[in-house]
Amino acid sequence: MTNSKLSVISKPIKNELLQFSDIFKDSLKSKVPLVDLITRYIMKQKGKRIRPLLVLLSGKINGEVTERTFRGAVLVEMLHTATLVHDDVVDNSDKRRGFPSINAIWKNKVSVLMGDYLLSKGLLISVEGKDFDFLQTITHTVKRISEGELLQIQKTKKLDIDEVTYFKIISDKTASLIGTCCEIGCLSTTENAERISAMKKYGEYLGLAFQIRDDILDFEGVTKLFGKPIGGDIKEKKMTLPLIHALSNVDKSEANKVKKLIKADKKENVAKVIDFVKQNRGLEYAKERATQIAENAKSELKIFPDSPSKESLINLVDFVLERNS
Repeated sequence: MTNSKLSVISKPIKNELLQFSDIFKDSLKSKVPLVDLITRYIMKQKGKRIRPLLVLLSGKINGEVTERTFRGAVLVEMLHTATLVHDDVVDNSDKRRGFPSINAIWKNKVSVLMGDYLLSKGLLISVEGKDFDFLQTITHTVKRISEGELLQIQKTKKLDIDEVTYFKIISDKTASLIGTCCEIGCLSTTENAERISAMKKYGEYLGLAFQIRDDILDFEGVTKLFGKPIGGDIKEKKMTLPLIHALSNVDKSEANKVKKLIKADKKENVAKVIDFVKQNRGLEYAKERATQIAENAKSELKIFPDSPSKESLINLVDFVLERNS
């Protein structure tokens, strides 16, 4: 899956995305030289910008993008960037999107403070814009992201995550922010409660499908974006849907043997675990679930009139399901 598909999806908001980039860059400015140095470094590591794209499309589906829509897009991108900076500290990562991570260059103390700066700056923009509905939404999301991370850490130690717990974790960690992007975008251009609710649900379903696809890619023989190695989740002892389902398909003694392979933390065990997951329908099942959830996302858009923005949001669901990185 190439970024050319993403550029087709972003066509209805092409000009707005360019405007967003300028506004986001200006919003990051500080009178502290170190902060400016790090924010310039962050701006070099452009990702797919899926979150602002979602805010803008979810706003434009009701008519025209407003100043409030741009403020919402800046808020979620700052929150997302803050969580990435903090994640790299928590995970001890030395790479982010192919670049050395902020903590690899400036160490953990600066990274934690920089994450705090980004989060507070995003919140301040909403306060100044009197976007109190955005603040209510985003603070609830930060709480959910933190809870999801902590639940995953707690469960990873014992390797006892079942399917219900897995969905709780990815709902809080990933889907909550994607849902928030869509909710904030819609809030910025309509007061229609039914539309706002549908757009939030669309985003939550999209986020779940996105995360399941990401977890599938960890087992498939396609190198993940920027050379992230296959089997990375296994090395980190993360229990994801393909593995959880494969373990549920065998008896307790075989499941315990596989868990011992994961706990042993040996490089040669990764291939054995991947083979086990493939042989026990882990990947097929995860793909089926992702497809079901993706259909739920599309169904939520039925209440909106046809438009280029709606078409792009439908196509984005397919992009998420088909991506190889």
